[in-house]
Amino acid sequence: MNGPTVWMAILADPTVPFDRDTLTHVLADQRRRSRRWLYPVVRPLSRLAVGLIRIGKRLLPLDFAAHSTMDRLCVWFLRRFVSPAAGALLIRHFIVETNLLNFVVRNAAPPGVEEVTLRPTTLPELGNRAVIEHDLNVYDVLIGLGLGGGGGVGGGPAPVGPHELDYSMLTVPPIDASAGTRRFLRLDIQTALCLMNIPFALCLTDAEYQRAVHSLRLDESLLTILADLTGDAAFLRWRPGTSVVRVDSVTDVPRAVYEHALACEYAHEYLRLLARRRHVLRAVPTG
Repeated sequence: MNGPTVWMAILADPTVPFDRDTLTHVLADQRRRSRRWLYPVVRPLSRLAVGLIRIGKRLLPLDFAAHSTMDRLCVWFLRRFVSPAAGALLIRHFIVETNLLNFVVRNAAPPGVEEVTLRPTTLPELGNRAVIEHDLNVYDVLIGLGLGGGGGVGGGPAPVGPHELDYSMLTVPPIDASAGTRRFLRLDIQTALCLMNIPFALCLTDAEYQRAVHSLRLDESLLTILADLTGDAAFLRWRPGTSVVRVDSVTDVPRAVYEHALACEYAHEYLRLLARRRHVLRAVPTG
């Protein structure tokens, strides 16, 4: 029997606040053959490999890291084995999360908390410690809010109100994912994350890897802050539902990263929606 497809329903769902062009690319990425056939195989193998790597590193008398090697492998893999569309989605996530953090900094942070500058637009720009910086930025902003003191969110200054917030940082520049580079495979983003998680676990110290994994839990805090700042409880719907005071030793990291990216997209687009609503209200004549 003919009827609507799953993809049509997701794309048309009015409850999903998602940039529609980006959502179209996300759904096309999920429909890639690698997502259907490779991902179910690669996912458990990746978890096993990462588990063995972490056990081995804990048994070693010396801790080590190879950040430059990790960066080079990351860029090389993305340019040769990952589809350009998936690479663009990954780059976009770095920008979107930076925008969310800067929204918080500009509207609620106490003096001394600096805005985030990580906004890569090409694959090579992901090779300059971007992955590590991406995680550290979340910690720095939240710690800055918590230590700031005051009467508002996280101890910082009280927000000025949802209708006076600064939304001007919510822009995404053009992204170049090296579409003209010859690729041996064109993997989807979820399969790519599973494979990339292996060198991440190998090239980061165990403490660095644990810190990166725990940063995914901080979506709880970030989305709560966005709800407090805007006075809109919608942001609370996208929290992962995990406690930020529990540190996990076992996590399906690629899946958590993917869901983290989706939550950031929801929050980013909803902030843009609030900005558009404010613009409309200000354009309505009064009196």
